[in-house]
Amino acid sequence: MYRVCFVCTGNICRSPMAALVFGALVERAGLADRVAVDSGGTRDVFAGCTADVRAIAVLEAAGYPSGHTARLFRPRWLRTRDLLVALDVGHERFLRRMVERHGGGEVALLRSFDPSLPDGSGLGVPDPYTGGEAAFVDCLAVVEPACRGLLQDVRRRLAMAA
Repeated sequence: MYRVCFVCTGNICRSPMAALVFGALVERAGLADRVAVDSGGTRDVFAGCTADVRAIAVLEAAGYPSGHTARLFRPRWLRTRDLLVALDVGHERFLRRMVERHGGGEVALLRSFDPSLPDGSGLGVPDPYTGGEAAFVDCLAVVEPACRGLLQDVRRRLAMAA
């Protein structure tokens, strides 16, 4: 099983949106028996809460599942996740520091998998939390192509491991 974990700040907007989109893509690709998907936050201010209602509305309108409970990313997860996907450079730094201290999986920015972006350009997913519904629509529009690119990368990794 190849395990992918998405990480943002509170685990109520960006990382659950990315995890739910990526999980749906994995399911549609027939890889659910080979790829596990989850998410966590760098802060526990929303642990135990559902995803933001605006994220839920945007996901459901786009045909994605929306069930999610926020949780704090735990250092012990480092040894059980193959790929830690950061939603912005702050999350990436957080994860890299944890990996340096505790060991663990590979760290990458979600948008680094977006094939339409030039290398190193605008790799953070903007935080929609302080915006209105349009900010969440925009967030989903950024997350979807990156998740499709990530799926291609994971397929390649699975083929190399076979």
